[in-house]
Amino acid sequence: MHLPHTGKPGQGLRALFLLVLSLWLASCSQSAQVYSFGGPTMGTTWEVTLAELPAGVRVKQLRTDIEVLLTTINQQMSTYIEDSDISRFNQADAGTWHEVPPDFARVLEAALALSQRSDGAFDPTIGPLVNLWGFGPTGHRDQAPATEERDAARSRVGWQRLQWDAANRRLWQPGGIYLDFSAIAKGYAVDRVGEYLSGQGIEAWLVDIGGEVRTRGNKADGQPWRIAVERPVAGTREINTVVRPGDMAMATSGDYRNFFEDNGHSFSHTIDPRTAEPVNHRLASVTVLHPSCMQADGLATLLTVLGPEEGMAFASRHDLAVLLIVREEDGFRELMTDSFRRYMEETD
Repeated sequence: MHLPHTGKPGQGLRALFLLVLSLWLASCSQSAQVYSFGGPTMGTTWEVTLAELPAGVRVKQLRTDIEVLLTTINQQMSTYIEDSDISRFNQADAGTWHEVPPDFARVLEAALALSQRSDGAFDPTIGPLVNLWGFGPTGHRDQAPATEERDAARSRVGWQRLQWDAANRRLWQPGGIYLDFSAIAKGYAVDRVGEYLSGQGIEAWLVDIGGEVRTRGNKADGQPWRIAVERPVAGTREINTVVRPGDMAMATSGDYRNFFEDNGHSFSHTIDPRTAEPVNHRLASVTVLHPSCMQADGLATLLTVLGPEEGMAFASRHDLAVLLIVREEDGFRELMTDSFRRYMEETD
């Protein structure tokens, strides 16, 4: 997932969207007041749905404050904005320290923790490879890069090369490092919007940014929020699984919305930093439930890189609520942890 400039809606969309079930609106009582509003951000769209509005709180002010919040985050972390904080760091001279804002620092620390936890399957310095394969701000491509290009880009990737001074929020640019927070920043933005809404005294809300979702409380009719995971089939919008996340966040990563084909081979937008190539396995989509949308977002990418067997082992080892949809010759196979199963909606 990437964080394009907000002026380019549609770029960098998550390969797989989480669908908020529209049926819940019809199920609300006629007297229930539902508030829903949103707009463009980070190359995609944001939407907030409220089941109640405290006295004195106005939708217009909420919208304005959220837009300012999202613009601030994007200005810090979008590689599509030339003068963003992350772009200025990426363009900085070797051997220089750079103070970063608090939001940037929180995302960086989470990304580095996931990198260490996964032995490099997740890596925020993956930017050179993302750009090389045509999934970044440098533009798309329709042919796989040459081996020499891959080797050159790979030599610039490595989270261990970063030096982070947490006490002073300073980051060391050793030279050639190109950070890319696209696999985690939208989830962080969801968390920040949710925190803002709760701070306004709103107890029931749903926040959705490009398919990264977090919910709190219940719908206007008192029923739980219901979220659908899409079946990973290109060109369709078919529901695979319905989940009731409760006070949780939900993020999904997949390989069939954002890719290119060359000589009959499909190249996914998810790059494995360990091989310098797009992932190449049978795992079609990963859905993660977590209290933090930032964590769910990053973990969805991490597990996509690991693949079905290694990913499921990682999820079980760390007691994660995870659904994996794996391609088989005759369709799809679901793998899920017990932690995820508890959130699935019961069907007849």
